[in-house]
Amino acid sequence: MKLIVGLGNPGREYAATRHNAGAWWVVRLADQLGVTLKADGKFHGLCARIGQGESESWLLNPQTYMNASGRAVAALCRFYRIQPEQMLVVHDELDLPPGVSRLKLDGGLGGHNGLKDIVAHLGTREFWRLRIGIGHPGEKHAVVNYVLQPPRKEEAALIDTAINDSLEVWPLIAEGNYQAAMMRLHTQKQS
Repeated sequence: MKLIVGLGNPGREYAATRHNAGAWWVVRLADQLGVTLKADGKFHGLCARIGQGESESWLLNPQTYMNASGRAVAALCRFYRIQPEQMLVVHDELDLPPGVSRLKLDGGLGGHNGLKDIVAHLGTREFWRLRIGIGHPGEKHAVVNYVLQPPRKEEAALIDTAINDSLEVWPLIAEGNYQAAMMRLHTQKQS
């Protein structure tokens, strides 16, 4: 894995919202790896390098708004010649309940504007996704307000569990053992 992207919106007013679950994950991974995400205007985001040489990878939390995430992702991919299939995009997922996370390659976009913009910039859906369940408000018209609000206390605890569970399989993902990562993640007892 050469690039790990955490989707979210920049700014204090969005920091605690459900839509930032992907960004939360990347911040936690950076902490776990002992690196600091730093602003990089060239890549329109907060970045950190992990590893060196052949094992060099990048963490990126775009600081564009969600709907323009592809600009940041494409800039870093082009500069470092990272292929889409070498990328993991971590994002909030309405179609999974809080407490559940799932890893997959390719697939639909589920109406997620951050994913749509990445696909528009890269021209492919063939990249890895780590979907962090945030639940659905029940009504389609309520989705925008729902994702832009902080989770309720009990939901936040479940989302935190999903983040912890998925961070446990990070070493498998990092070494390219995706099947083992999926098997472990998808069979864990998740709330």
